[in-house]
Amino acid sequence: MKIKLSLLLLIICSILSSCKLRMDKEINYEFGKYYNKYHLTGSFALYNQKKDKYILYNASQFTENFTPASTFKICNSLIGLESGVIKDENFVLKWDSVVRQNPNWNCDQDLKTAFRNSTVWYYQELARRVDVLNMKYWMNKTAYGNADTTGGVDEFWLTGGLRISPNQQIDFLQRLDANILPFSQRSMDIVKNIMIEKDSANVVLRAKTGWGIMDNTNVGWYVGYIKTPDNTWFFSNCIQSKDSTNKNFATARKEIVFAILKELKILK
Repeated sequence: MKIKLSLLLLIICSILSSCKLRMDKEINYEFGKYYNKYHLTGSFALYNQKKDKYILYNASQFTENFTPASTFKICNSLIGLESGVIKDENFVLKWDSVVRQNPNWNCDQDLKTAFRNSTVWYYQELARRVDVLNMKYWMNKTAYGNADTTGGVDEFWLTGGLRISPNQQIDFLQRLDANILPFSQRSMDIVKNIMIEKDSANVVLRAKTGWGIMDNTNVGWYVGYIKTPDNTWFFSNCIQSKDSTNKNFATARKEIVFAILKELKILK
């Protein structure tokens, strides 16, 4: 029964994804100036839910697969909660005393801080506790990217075989926002809450960054969605560079998005 349900969900998601590819699209070549500013290649996708329309830059990458890196923490959090490994957003894992490159990682973490700080060791331990079979089960059930767990239970989204496209990133976020992912409402509410980066009277921004290496290329992400009083906007920024000395790589993930959103008058 579970297998039949999973197959049905995969078929539905495939149909929805193919429908999305036929949706109204606007190609904006001018957004290239923001990538050139940081000496990067990449792509931008923005879905206007009210108008059922995409705005794309470098549309050829819209369905191209990349390592999700830490954007997988959205799905990883949901799986951890749903499987019972994590009780809630206050679930603490003790620091193992190994000093890592990011000083924010070198202390005990709960789900909230681990998500905000993108604490790799926390999510690696979480994945180990879930185990690879359950991770595979949930990724198949949610149709997350290619659902490939090769490379190890604590590495598949970092250096392993997991891949996802900008189109799939946005599709996953849409299903999360609409509460139609195969997780409990409680799990989805907790994850949506820890994703919040900005919450004002008129704008709520939920998002996640990511940075990984794929085929000797740096791959950076900033994905999320913005709720305004009359609309919801889903976005994906995926940047790439073979230059490991590019000091702007980390900040460009967000700065490109905010520059585009300001140009489009979605954010001030």
